[in-house]
Amino acid sequence: MRGEPHRERVGSRVPTRRRRRIRHAWTACLVTGAVSAGLLSGVSPATAESALGRFSTTLSPPSPPGGDDVRVLVFHASATEESPVVDAGIEAIEAIGRTGPAATRFTVEATDDASVFTEPRLGGFNAVVFLTGGGDVLDADQEAGLETYIESGGGFLGLHDAARTEPYSDWFGGLIGARPAKTNPTAVQRAVVEVGDRQHPATKTLPLEWKRPDKWLNWTTNPSGVVHTVARVRESSYQPGAGANGADHPVSWCRDYDGGRSFYTAMGGTADSYQETDFRTHLRGALNWTSRLVRADCQAAINANYTAERLTKPNQPGQNDQIGEPHGLVTAKDGRVFSIGRGGADSSKPVVTDWNDPEIGKGQGEIHIWDPKTNQVSLAGSLTVFGNKGGGDELVKNEEGLLGIELDPRFEDNGWIYLHYTPHSRIDRNTRMAERRVSRFTLNRATNKLDLSSEKILLKWPVQIHSCCHAGGGMAWDSKDNLYIATGDNNSSQFSGGYSGNNPEPNYKGVSFADARRTAGNTNNLNGKILRIHPEQDGTYTLPEGNLFTGEETAEGGGKTRGEIYVMGVRNPARIDVDLKTDTLYAGWVGPDAGAPSATWGPAKYDTFAAITEAGNHGWPYCMGNKQPYRDRNLPDPTKPLGWYDCDAPKNESPNNDGLVNLPPVTGNTIWYSPQGGAPDFPRDANGVPSYKQEESKYLLSWLKGGGQATMNGPVYRFDESSTSTVKWPSYWDGKWFVGDFYDQDQPRHAVLTDPRTVGKGGLPVHAENLKKIIPVGTNGIRNLMDWKFGPDGALYVLDYGRGFFTSDARSALWRVTYRGGQATPAAADLVRKETAQ
Repeated sequence: MRGEPHRERVGSRVPTRRRRRIRHAWTACLVTGAVSAGLLSGVSPATAESALGRFSTTLSPPSPPGGDDVRVLVFHASATEESPVVDAGIEAIEAIGRTGPAATRFTVEATDDASVFTEPRLGGFNAVVFLTGGGDVLDADQEAGLETYIESGGGFLGLHDAARTEPYSDWFGGLIGARPAKTNPTAVQRAVVEVGDRQHPATKTLPLEWKRPDKWLNWTTNPSGVVHTVARVRESSYQPGAGANGADHPVSWCRDYDGGRSFYTAMGGTADSYQETDFRTHLRGALNWTSRLVRADCQAAINANYTAERLTKPNQPGQNDQIGEPHGLVTAKDGRVFSIGRGGADSSKPVVTDWNDPEIGKGQGEIHIWDPKTNQVSLAGSLTVFGNKGGGDELVKNEEGLLGIELDPRFEDNGWIYLHYTPHSRIDRNTRMAERRVSRFTLNRATNKLDLSSEKILLKWPVQIHSCCHAGGGMAWDSKDNLYIATGDNNSSQFSGGYSGNNPEPNYKGVSFADARRTAGNTNNLNGKILRIHPEQDGTYTLPEGNLFTGEETAEGGGKTRGEIYVMGVRNPARIDVDLKTDTLYAGWVGPDAGAPSATWGPAKYDTFAAITEAGNHGWPYCMGNKQPYRDRNLPDPTKPLGWYDCDAPKNESPNNDGLVNLPPVTGNTIWYSPQGGAPDFPRDANGVPSYKQEESKYLLSWLKGGGQATMNGPVYRFDESSTSTVKWPSYWDGKWFVGDFYDQDQPRHAVLTDPRTVGKGGLPVHAENLKKIIPVGTNGIRNLMDWKFGPDGALYVLDYGRGFFTSDARSALWRVTYRGGQATPAAADLVRKETAQ
């Protein structure tokens, strides 16, 4: 250490009330220097004079901190111990200041003399760096000087042990953002830093997964959501010790604080850190922002900048005047939100379950429109569907009905709406079969009503309705105007112990209802798939190139395929989304019911999300997760296990299969989770079969867990720079994929980043950020997430299903989550070199 280190002065602390009086007196002197230095460039002379009051200074003002004279103060005093990182840190910051683009260069002054904070020349620095810190190093006047400097628009960068500085000061604790826990690992360990902010100058060019050694601090309180976290350290990649913070362990963050800018990184705890190219890049971006050389958004991940507002009122008694049984939404370019009700009514309406009654399952699939101009809801129309048969076991309840909605890409011109539904008029009560269809309707723009006579049936196929469940329903467009249609496996959840839905025995009048190899695993069946078609003007469709099959495959003795199939092997994909920038398809589907893995039958229930870049087989009911196989079973005794399925060369040898026997290889999925944790994995034997022993399990994604679980895939956000909306989510979220669950406890509600090199190839996401305080959970929040999409205004629209099942109730609602965090800082006019404005 250069100079005599300060010692902790516990007994010399000035009482809070007296310190405030001292601070007010010192403010006058320091503000004079700050005004002349240009830090208070937005303050008028009259305001400055008023702030100075009767105090003044005769000291000569320094040169303004701009133009060719941008300056950074590096302060490195410590009241605890000398630090070997000081010289390395000073050298690195000096090198950063004199290299790189001329527009971002600066000069450096280093000191361990705290009296600098009581000198007017402090206002001549664009930013102050606390390099080491530790303990009580500032007296009352000095802390007051630093506080006034920040209030006057100054910048602050804290490095590693700076978080231990001024332990008695709440204000300094706020400036830092968090304090280290009492228990911290002391050894240097190599760990993975997840770089979630891809836009801040301190992180945008760093690796998504940044592997580096350092001393990693734990926090007494997690600051994420109060500060804007730009990077997190992955605790599974090192030993965090007893004070671990868990899946969300911030390591670098920033915020606009008390009139100035504050950036803190817990990295930099070793001298070697300052020799790393990537760490210097990290520091360069932080210094450029705190010094007012560049702008950056440090507000986007702060929870208080978001507001969740309920848009619909509770339905009137006995009516679905505001909302039906929520099942999906889509937004129009004019800002209107179209939401659909599956078919359930409120609890006062009777549910008919008697198959001898011609009214069995009859419900109304409703289309409601919320208009932002009036903030009112209207009923655009309803379809009579087979979809009000709920409650009870698999042979009583049903998930059919109005399942999906999409607007034509040229909806503003033609008024076309596509609906995915099960018409009640087409059910066969004798065979207990129904017809599923995707139809095009026209909305009468004069009356805002759906013209039921305008129906053009694009596609229809049979579904069994003897036993519940898994209807799917989501739809989405790609950039080439291809329509994707998600269909469930139309299979019972029972009869297989909650493992692979592959029991060939149960059937009703010859149609199996417990063997998903008849549907999802069948190349000649449209259930358990994501279809891709190209709708034509006349209400027909053509098949785009690149689907999984052509429809002409006739190998293996006449087996068949359907050319509409883009993805096979999915269980219940209720929600899908296509990122129009990349045409990547994002989907999620619910898993089976087994609560734990079985060495006999295979994995537990895995709810699944997949980023899909090409046609493929995603495994169900043969394999799940990262190609973890189930055990085969067949007649005459399906209770006895046969061999394990081969995920690389699966065969459909079910007696209920009328498609190809040899199936496409299984593609691993992006995210899977069980009641025990996220992305369970196990050791595998020589044949690649996992042990499925709970005690040998490893969880690859620590940020999520299930329990009661039902995936609700969300959108990929794309920021519209040309939009003038005042409520749009910021560009920080651009390219992030929103994944959620119907439930709101330990289940996911996150924005994730994928690696472009592995997306669509079974690669795990590299970063996840919790959204539960932005999209609020709990009884009075959005507890049962049913669908979520961004509107043209950049706000997020969310459906809360309500608190019952197969009904609409007082909690069923459409919500909107808006952002009002403001622009990036500093303001463009406050940049010290205007040519660097971004």
